[in-house]
Amino acid sequence: MSKFQKTLNILMEFSLPLIFGVIAALIAANVDYHAYHVIVDYPVLGEGAEILGHPITAHFLINDIFMVFFFGIAAKEITEACLPGGDLNPPSKAINPLLGTIGGVAGPVGTYFLMLYLIYDGHPDFDAVANGWGVPTATDIALAWLVARLVFGAKHPAVNFLLLLAVADDAIGLGIIAVFYGDPNNPAAPEYLLYFTVPAMVIAYILRKKQVMAWFPYILIAWTLSWVGFIMAHLHPALALVPIVPFLPGPSRDTGMFTAEDETDQEHQAGHHEHDHSPLHNFEHNLKLPVDIGLFFFAFANAGVEFASVNGVTWMILCSLIVGKVIGIGLFSGLGAKIGFPLPDGMTFKHLIVAGIIAGLGLTVALFVAGEAFPGDSAYQGPAKMGAVLSAGAAFLAIVVARVFGIKPLKDAA
Repeated sequence: MSKFQKTLNILMEFSLPLIFGVIAALIAANVDYHAYHVIVDYPVLGEGAEILGHPITAHFLINDIFMVFFFGIAAKEITEACLPGGDLNPPSKAINPLLGTIGGVAGPVGTYFLMLYLIYDGHPDFDAVANGWGVPTATDIALAWLVARLVFGAKHPAVNFLLLLAVADDAIGLGIIAVFYGDPNNPAAPEYLLYFTVPAMVIAYILRKKQVMAWFPYILIAWTLSWVGFIMAHLHPALALVPIVPFLPGPSRDTGMFTAEDETDQEHQAGHHEHDHSPLHNFEHNLKLPVDIGLFFFAFANAGVEFASVNGVTWMILCSLIVGKVIGIGLFSGLGAKIGFPLPDGMTFKHLIVAGIIAGLGLTVALFVAGEAFPGDSAYQGPAKMGAVLSAGAAFLAIVVARVFGIKPLKDAA
């Protein structure tokens, strides 16, 4: 493996483009907030250029087109998890982590509304602030995976437990965005999904039946049609690949998440990669690096908030992400274990608590939802995004709590 490839793998493994994008956005916004927004809202094809009524700005290209592929890769992980050998197959195998997923959504939402009544009861902006309840529901899959490996060790069962939980609650997050965060000035028109997205799914199905073994035609034809359906239905077009990805031909069994980075050259040469020629796998394999690097631009376009914008909403988001996740996941998975749906072998309640803290890493998806929950002219968008950014501190908290609990990475355990 070349030094260049090793450098790229490190960038991907440690989500460095995303982290650098957040840092660059915070610096730019706090040095010159106006100049920052001039860059983000720059009309790429000139003033007046539009797609279906949407100005073609840098922000539009990033959030409404580029993020399609980010959510498409998330949909790929969910699709493979449903295959034989996956964490969602058979369903009984996934009951405890899925109970934790429910808790990981209910806990933050409950915490958010509790704090809403404590801080904003009687406030004229009560309803506006209430709209942010969806921001702390999801978990940043890649960062959670990275921190879990550092805390528990790569082979510890808590890593797969947390990955399944993160993928499942991101699936719920996709639903929340689609159902609750449409454009209030343009009410949802779901009939356009019937006119465009459903035919796109039919086309993807036909391509699969015709055994088209390249992912590009599925994306070029079916995604384009689906994207038009979503944007005309006034639903977020970043979700356009979610109903298309499950039609891509895949392996007969789940091959695991994020396995490409762990595969040795010897394993590759020995053929321990049955999914190499699967369109579903190749879709992720070919796009994951561009998407990982592109997350720099997503973070830069969405994380630029002024430090002075911190207010009660910031702490509501942060507390809901960390405290709400811990309470919800601990309560629901703990009760599940009590009634006959045990935690994975080798995982204790202490591991569950630390996993709950790690699940509080909401960064990417939380930033995305914050932009949808609060319009660009809202006084609460910046504070909400700052709460999402500060949730990165969950990584350090998890490391400290793991030390206090005596949890060591599995490879170092006695």
